[in-house]
Amino acid sequence: MNSADSAPQRAADRDGTARSDGIAEVIARLRRALRRGARVADPGNRLAVAQLEVLAAVTEQPAVRPGQLARQLHMRPNTVTTIVNALSAQGMLERASSAGDRRAIELTATEAGQQAVLTWQATNAAVLHLALSTLAAPQRRALGAAVPALDALAQAIDRLADLPPGS
Repeated sequence: MNSADSAPQRAADRDGTARSDGIAEVIARLRRALRRGARVADPGNRLAVAQLEVLAAVTEQPAVRPGQLARQLHMRPNTVTTIVNALSAQGMLERASSAGDRRAIELTATEAGQQAVLTWQATNAAVLHLALSTLAAPQRRALGAAVPALDALAQAIDRLADLPPGS
């Protein structure tokens, strides 16, 4: 048995209790598979995943500042600056001085940036829809039933990530 076959088995103990090592491995593998599937489904998309994540975050939070974005995404400020510069050059992000502090910069996605996010989300949804259609009905039902728990898990991880270091 290879490691890919055993990952789902490691996701739960014999009593069905979730195990973090197996869940983390399966989620990481799912993210890689989804990125790969989306690249195949939309080969014309020239944006990197990090650029799309920054665009999605800015779309969700118009007028976010680069430093806030770096903290939220747990990226280095210089990495965010590089991504913002590239997206601005492509007409996907706009920078504006903050009304409250003219020295501060706020970011807003342009129509092109918002469209790139929508296209990326639609591509991911289409890839997932097609992949789900190849699974047996009990697997589809199990995944559907797991959505609320996965959402709660994502929210718990976000809350922990927002805590000060060492908390």
